[in-house]
Amino acid sequence: MDQNELAARASVSRGVIIDFEKGRRTPGRNNLAAIRQALEAAGVQFFGGGLERDEGVSLSR
Repeated sequence: MDQNELAARASVSRGVIIDFEKGRRTPGRNNLAAIRQALEAAGVQFFGGGLERDEGVSLSR
């Protein structure tokens, strides 16, 4: 998925995606949740969190 498609699926601007990828800023809570939902709908699974050692993402097939 490219930046345009992710932005469209998450209903955020492409600039939000670009800035997040480049580490320029962290999106606000609503935008971050929308990006996560768009990625999960595309099959990305997030696991772990906090201080766990086995946190990360995977792509379900």
